[in-house]
Amino acid sequence: MADSIPLNSMRKGSKKVAYYNTPRHSRYSLEDEPSNLDEMPLMMSEEGFENDESDYHTLPRARANQRQRGLGWLLMGGWKILCGSCCDCLARMCRRTKELKARTVWLGHPEKCEEKYPKNAIKNQKYNFFTFVPGVLYQQFKFFLNLYFLVVACSQFVPSLKIGYLYTYWAPLGFVMAVTMVREAVDEVRRYQRDKEMNSQLYSKLTVRGKVQVKSSDIQVGDLIIVEKNQRIPADMIFLRTSEKTGSCFIRTDQLDGETDWKLKVAVVCTQRLPALGDLFSINAYVYAQKPQLDIHSFEGNFTREDGDPQIHESLSIDHTLWASTIVASGTVIGVVIYTGKETRSVLNTSSPKNKVGLLDLELNRLTKALFLAQVVLSIVMVALQGFVGPWFRNLFRFIVLFSYIIPISLRVNLDMGKSAYGWMIMKDENIPGTVVRTSTIPEELGRLVYLLTDKTGTLTQNEMIFKRLHLGTVSYGTDTMDEIQSHIGQSYAQPSSQTQQSNSSNSSSPSRKPQPAQAPKAAAPKVRRSVSSRIHEAVKAIALCHNVTPVYESRANGETESTAAEADQDFSDDNRTYQASSPDEVALVRWTESVGLTLVNRDLTSLQLKTPAGQVLTYYILQIFPFTSESKRMGIIIREETTGDITFYMKGADVAMASIVQYNDWLEEECGNMAREGLRTLVVAKKSLSEEQYTDFENRYNQAKLSIHDRALKVSAVVESLEREMELLCLTGVEDQLQADVRPTLELLRNAGIKIWMLTGDKLETATCIAKSSHLVSRSQDIHVFRSVSNRGEAHLELNAFRRKHDCALVISGDSLEVCLRYYEHEFVELACQCPAVVCCRCSPTQKAQIVHLLKQHTANRTCAIGDGGNDVSMIQAADCGIGIEGKEGKQASLAADFSITQFKHIGRLLMVHGRNSYKRSAALGQFVMHRGMIISTMQAVFSSIFYFASVPLYQGFLMVGYSTIYTMFPVFSLVLDQDVKPEMALLYPELYKDLTKGRSLSFKTFLIWVLISIYQGGILMYGALVMFESEFVHVVAISFTALILTELLMVALNIRTWHWLMVLAEFLSLGCYIASLAFLNEYFDLGFITTPAFLWKVSVITVVSCLPLYIIKYLKRKFSPPSYSKLSS
Repeated sequence: MADSIPLNSMRKGSKKVAYYNTPRHSRYSLEDEPSNLDEMPLMMSEEGFENDESDYHTLPRARANQRQRGLGWLLMGGWKILCGSCCDCLARMCRRTKELKARTVWLGHPEKCEEKYPKNAIKNQKYNFFTFVPGVLYQQFKFFLNLYFLVVACSQFVPSLKIGYLYTYWAPLGFVMAVTMVREAVDEVRRYQRDKEMNSQLYSKLTVRGKVQVKSSDIQVGDLIIVEKNQRIPADMIFLRTSEKTGSCFIRTDQLDGETDWKLKVAVVCTQRLPALGDLFSINAYVYAQKPQLDIHSFEGNFTREDGDPQIHESLSIDHTLWASTIVASGTVIGVVIYTGKETRSVLNTSSPKNKVGLLDLELNRLTKALFLAQVVLSIVMVALQGFVGPWFRNLFRFIVLFSYIIPISLRVNLDMGKSAYGWMIMKDENIPGTVVRTSTIPEELGRLVYLLTDKTGTLTQNEMIFKRLHLGTVSYGTDTMDEIQSHIGQSYAQPSSQTQQSNSSNSSSPSRKPQPAQAPKAAAPKVRRSVSSRIHEAVKAIALCHNVTPVYESRANGETESTAAEADQDFSDDNRTYQASSPDEVALVRWTESVGLTLVNRDLTSLQLKTPAGQVLTYYILQIFPFTSESKRMGIIIREETTGDITFYMKGADVAMASIVQYNDWLEEECGNMAREGLRTLVVAKKSLSEEQYTDFENRYNQAKLSIHDRALKVSAVVESLEREMELLCLTGVEDQLQADVRPTLELLRNAGIKIWMLTGDKLETATCIAKSSHLVSRSQDIHVFRSVSNRGEAHLELNAFRRKHDCALVISGDSLEVCLRYYEHEFVELACQCPAVVCCRCSPTQKAQIVHLLKQHTANRTCAIGDGGNDVSMIQAADCGIGIEGKEGKQASLAADFSITQFKHIGRLLMVHGRNSYKRSAALGQFVMHRGMIISTMQAVFSSIFYFASVPLYQGFLMVGYSTIYTMFPVFSLVLDQDVKPEMALLYPELYKDLTKGRSLSFKTFLIWVLISIYQGGILMYGALVMFESEFVHVVAISFTALILTELLMVALNIRTWHWLMVLAEFLSLGCYIASLAFLNEYFDLGFITTPAFLWKVSVITVVSCLPLYIIKYLKRKFSPPSYSKLSS
């Protein structure tokens, strides 16, 4: 691909983390001498690398340090790093936080707490009453532009530096500050009201004297709190009791982790069994809880009751916790508070997102610094031409103040108002309904993007699972053959009528183990058919039992207490049944078993019930359940069948996890690959029959491991793994995740616009590759280079060399291989990957996604955009220059953390091509025009001063200067935010137009210099023309030049507009009307008698025509002989 890129090696000993966190210069200072790895033959064995490994440690440390430190380093930016580290150190010393510790919490006795814990108050405010004004002022004056105006305005208090009236300098600055302060104050008051509302919510607290009402902010560690259905949980609690008979309840966690499914929580058995609520005070019990942590998906603790004869110990896990900010979805719960305020999981996980600054703002900041330099140079020239006579230093400062209009204060105001207008236009666009702009400061970024990093599940796909395939090893069933499975299941559970009547009368379930003997009429069927039938029956039963799904009936009235089977049947066939689970895959599997005849009708903590095609309800007791984790990639359940008493261990999981657990077979790996190529998500299902002794032995070891305080997770997983051996492979399932609407045309549009798309997903390699092909992320004709798994430096080197020889092919790489490549060959890998038309990273963790974004930003200096829909995409969205969230099945967490929120992936096309283009083009035009408005008046001032013996006297004073930058020119200049160079339909039809925007040609030093030349030309013509044409009085110069200046500005706005809007015309005439009307009141500046004479009119007209006509002619000739690409299309 790029044979010229040398693969320089990285030091092996250095840790990966350092490469992500340290600045770029220090990362490369630790390189070896240019390695001769590249000259080695590609087929060199890995032993060769291992033998040479010691060489990587022999880098002279002194040389590295010398290269890193030194005077050059200090001058080139080292001083910033030193200052930054000193400030960080001081800040850490000032706010040294208390160390978080594990705790023992006595039920209902907050006074027994050994330490003082934080108050349970929510505080999202940035400032308090005393810090508000200093805080806002600091945030404003840390920008060069605002600080500059403050210094200039303050200089006017010094009599020798005073030029004109104070209000001409303080009024604009005061206005900008007032607007900012009001905006911040409104936001702050809203935050305060939201916090107050949350902190004032009332909850019932259980005390020895009964229930008392307590505010959320007054809740303490150790309090017993009652939370009703649909009420927010106020602090992190351990779940003690519930009104539900099952001893469990559902909670909604979408505000915490962004997932929309309900979570099942389990009450502590000891407290749930107490006869009455008040008995919680009659027992002597405490909870031992680990120290507060970030991880919302894990918890380790113990519950101990001391007053029993043998003390009761119960291990606590994540299933017993109720985290703050979640909502109770069923029943009433009672819990003991263990963490409050800043120590709750929801607050610990709230990171304050960094303020994003757009590229356009950075470019304008650079231009204002250039203007400041020009202003200083111009002032020095003026003083030099005076001959440095007298107090020349004071005169220099007076000139700097005089030319301060070169940098217009209205630039910041106009741009901020423009950004708000673009945000409003995006939200009002009927073609992308539901779009929300959450960060109004960066709409121009949408027009500058080069890399788009997208999640797969829920972003490119719908996160809506449909069961597609069941594979039993010898036979495979697809959507068209599901009726065969249905008939097999029907046969398995069919029984002679006499037995059915008997079972109905005794209200018991028939054994489901041995359906074959009961099928007398089917005896003639061939033996193979029967074995397939029994295998199908076992597989479907396993899928129906091995899951975490709970059926929920919305309009059910105590269905569990119904006594007769008939009534139970009637209840369970309720159409209002919905399934709740933490994974859409599980719901798809349970829905499928329902469609083939085996229906999950009820589930509680200890049992679940299935309804057969014949209408019988079979009961299975849940002995143990091992939930799915991202580490284990599997879930298991131990079931006891009610009728036979048989104990079975079922397990399902990803093929990589299950391959080593199931008995030897020759088909699993191949079929998993086949299904993945079809774009299906695969799960392997297996079972193992356990004897009573085996289970009892396992249960004892398992309970012992669950009570251990140190390394609990390791001990528990070791005990469970002792069961996971030689399991019988039952089947392989394939579930399809459908693509979002219009994903293919949208990706094609983005590709044609020159945007490189990287797909970052946690899914496995085959599924990710298949979705990349089906969504046309990788075009049919393109080759795909699958980066093989590498684990050391040698393998990475060989594989990178192989990849380097490929041309124009998409790259597919796994997270593990990516980590190895970045450890040794970060720079080379990113350079090669950036040349690919598309990149797919599979098995990516959320932190890896964010690291990839940081890498692209560092190495390419291009603008990145991240788009996702789940809580696992938040870090990537916040790291990117522009984050877009989709409100998806996984909840709103991503959309709330993003800068822009959309409802469908296809809306991104219009958001970038139309709104991104318009925002960038308009802001570039607006910024440069506001600068032109300042430069032209400064040019006139310079000409005026040079003619009148370099006197530092202002040309226009008082209201003329304020009026010039506000009511006389503000509306037409701001109306540029309505301009568009290309119609939206054209921008979407020709996405290639977007490529021009990424080059940043609309606002560059070249365009800026053109505007500088225009300003100098027009300022010179206006001033010299007025001086040549005035006859007797100097006041006529002011009248002629100022009127011509206003007309020139209005005509220049008209010259720049590409598509007229009725509001633009209104703004032009409104401004002209304001100026003409105000002439009557400006008698202290103008000679009203002279203004009404024809001489005044023709002189103004001539000067205006001379200043503007040449520019109109140049624009016409340029459009005729060198038209921009978009004008060719629109014509």
